[in-house]
Amino acid sequence: MAWEIYGRTIKKVGVIGSGNIGPEIALFFSKVIHGQGVPVIVVDIAEQALKSGEARIKGKIGRGVKTGAFKKEAADSMIANISWTSDYSQLKGADLVVEAATEDIGIKRKIFAELEKVCPESAILASNSSHMEPEFIFEKAQHKNRCLVIHYFFPAERNIIVEIVPGKDTAPEVESFLMSFYELIGKAPIRVKSRYGYAVDPIFEGIFLAAAFLVEKGLGTVKQVDNMAQRALGLGVGPFTAMNLTGGNPIIEHGLQEMHDKIAPWFKLPAILKSQLASGKSWDTAKRGEEISYSESTYEKVADYLRGAYFGLVCEILNSGIVSLPDLEMGVEIALVAKAPFQMMNKMGVEKALELVKAYAQEWPDFFVPEVLVKQAKSGKPWDIPMALREDRDDIAVITLRRPKTLNALNSTVVSQLEAIFKAIKDDDQIKGAVITGFGTKAFVSGADINELASIRTPGEGEALSLRGQAILNQIENLGKPVICALNGLAFGGGNELAMACTARIARKGLSFLCGQPEPRLGIIPGYGGTQRLPRIVGLANAWPILRTGSPVSSQEALEIGLISQEVEGDMKEAGISFARKVISGEIKIPPIKKEPLEVPDSLPEVDIGHLSRKIDEIMKKAILEGARMTLEEGLKHEAKTFGECLNTKDMRIGMENFMKFGPKRNAEFSHS
Repeated sequence: MAWEIYGRTIKKVGVIGSGNIGPEIALFFSKVIHGQGVPVIVVDIAEQALKSGEARIKGKIGRGVKTGAFKKEAADSMIANISWTSDYSQLKGADLVVEAATEDIGIKRKIFAELEKVCPESAILASNSSHMEPEFIFEKAQHKNRCLVIHYFFPAERNIIVEIVPGKDTAPEVESFLMSFYELIGKAPIRVKSRYGYAVDPIFEGIFLAAAFLVEKGLGTVKQVDNMAQRALGLGVGPFTAMNLTGGNPIIEHGLQEMHDKIAPWFKLPAILKSQLASGKSWDTAKRGEEISYSESTYEKVADYLRGAYFGLVCEILNSGIVSLPDLEMGVEIALVAKAPFQMMNKMGVEKALELVKAYAQEWPDFFVPEVLVKQAKSGKPWDIPMALREDRDDIAVITLRRPKTLNALNSTVVSQLEAIFKAIKDDDQIKGAVITGFGTKAFVSGADINELASIRTPGEGEALSLRGQAILNQIENLGKPVICALNGLAFGGGNELAMACTARIARKGLSFLCGQPEPRLGIIPGYGGTQRLPRIVGLANAWPILRTGSPVSSQEALEIGLISQEVEGDMKEAGISFARKVISGEIKIPPIKKEPLEVPDSLPEVDIGHLSRKIDEIMKKAILEGARMTLEEGLKHEAKTFGECLNTKDMRIGMENFMKFGPKRNAEFSHS
């Protein structure tokens, strides 16, 4: 079979190397493309490596079946879809090949010479190098225009970040295809210009180096500094533990030496790494459940040093111009499982962050104080971290909400950015319409940020939060230019409310769960217009059970009740742009939302709310029915006030605390008061 996608045909995918990361890359590919009938071929010259890689992947898939992550049929299909071979000729006809062999330039060049013999000229050839510049890797390649680096992060099948690093000869259309392709198959690709180490690894290795220097300085043992680094930077695991997990000691040895010459003199081989390499042992890190003790005064000193190094490293990358700030922020936070660096700096104050970097550079004089950080501190302003990204396609503005870690959840920052973007669109005479969509394929917007909702304490705060969100959605609704919501995935809570404020909605075809207002499960009611717009779009009788039960509807159901205008296949952005142009031309006419009061029938269907709070249901019914008898403007204000009333109930706290502790799968035990 063949997969026709973004103007290319993918019939076969290859992975070279069955060592540390190659099998995981193959597993990821098989998970996402086995249903397309596209085989994955793993090639390695060592039969034992092939056997080991195959056993490892079968073990992972088997564990996934036991945990319920995979159904047995899908697991069997994924396993059958991967072939393991030492025969390069099996890659004949492959359209995408990722080399994941050792970081040895001679081996890499030999591999790509073999690939050029068996793969068609149209095939994309990529290296999963963690450091080498693509121009260096592909210096001997015959067709450099189809060659580049695609850098995965540990663990490759789960970590969603990939760095897309084109060389100076890489064709722009190859880069663009891969950015779209990887987003479609569940990754979060970031564009990075060619430089040794790319964007993320100098930070990863720099954190390790800073930690190693602190051990050498006598501020703690490996175990202690590992733990303190994890705590100070919000790391998923400490830097020494990360080296053990990834087998990174030999790679970082070479990487630090190269970065010393190519980035800054501060990067160098620490004495403790030399000793560790000579011993061949793993770092002595804490065992599971082991408690590590140290004084708080020592921690504060170590934390300041580590944060100074972290902020300096991140700003050096930004200063180099190889990557954008939002891509760097997302890449570091997700790839390294660390606190988002620019948000950290904003929270403590950029001037304070600069002080930490300067203090670190004073202690380690070879360290850098990046000019971009100096300028930002002088401005007195926080870093601007775009999470709503605007891209103009001729006369159509395309807005993409990108917070993949939270499935694009709305928070106050995103709401403020939407306000600024839509004000600019309204004032831009060149723009005739807009499309808003979400990053990836899982979610348009998964809802409002639960942490912000849980932080409100009084009815007044709740009403103010609701009115703030409503104001932005009203701005979109009354823009004077059509705004099409391209629902690339689920739209729950505030996401569905945002979609309903748009002129029209289209959705990816075949979604079992598309839209819903799950607020009753959290012990609240919708606050961004859900109780008012949904009845006016789909009718009160249809909206009544959706709002009161919090149950989602599929894309097909949404089409049937009029919540969306179309189900579409293919690229959602392109579909949204096409739909917007038809609305602008008058080819498609979308009736405006009803702003006058609705007729409320004498009776509505009985609704079984199950375990949900009867107290919150009373507030919900009040918001829906009384608001329906008002104008839309009045009804929205009424909704905000009734949303605030939820703060007077015990069930709001019960619902919020249950969700924060257990997530959406466990029902809250409401008190109905």
